[in-house]
Amino acid sequence: MSRVQAFDKFRRYLKRKGKKDHVVEDLVSRCNAFTEFLRKTRASNIDDATKQDMQAFYDTIKDKKGGVNNYLRAISLYYRFTSRSELADLAGNLREQRIGATRRPFELRKFRGVSKEHARLLENEGIRYAHQMLERGKTPHDRRGLSKNTGVPLESILELVKLSDLSRLGAIKGVRARLYLDAGVDTPEKMAHWDPEELRTMLVAFVKRSGFDGIAPLPKELRNAVEKAKRVQRIVEYSE
Repeated sequence: MSRVQAFDKFRRYLKRKGKKDHVVEDLVSRCNAFTEFLRKTRASNIDDATKQDMQAFYDTIKDKKGGVNNYLRAISLYYRFTSRSELADLAGNLREQRIGATRRPFELRKFRGVSKEHARLLENEGIRYAHQMLERGKTPHDRRGLSKNTGVPLESILELVKLSDLSRLGAIKGVRARLYLDAGVDTPEKMAHWDPEELRTMLVAFVKRSGFDGIAPLPKELRNAVEKAKRVQRIVEYSE
């Protein structure tokens, strides 16, 4: 299949996803730029690219002022369309790392329902933000040691790790992370297995049944969260 044919199919795919024409053309142009890079470096095309090619392209654009995340988004979408999940995930993870590097850290004490005393004890241990909680609580062994060193109960340590892990899924922070955790969708892995419509139905029922102080996410938010959960890198070990 020629590049023109491949990108025409990609355009139709994006339009079916509800993307506006100017957005579609921007995404295609960025994928075309990646293809031009490949042709100059090893006479290849976008459908023959490898992880090494992706990394090499990223290394050439990563220091540019603006637009880098849009290149990675476009490439991730293209490989999601062509069912090359390993390249889609790589582009998505590179984009997430860049966003995470500039995103304001989220404080543990801002998660709804968190014990302020437990947050204080963890801060004394140098753990104030969600990304620090994930780094220090990755494994069961890490969490047991952290509980012993801080005096925070192990179940509270695990709860904070799960809330922090969920907070990586886009706009999920204090209230949303608590809702998902309380409703049993307490890890990105579990989120990834849900159909967004079924998840919304379950959450609406949960809010009504439990009296949770908040509302269920809108369908678009849930679609984004589930899609992000499918792509996000697994960094926490929850079982022995």
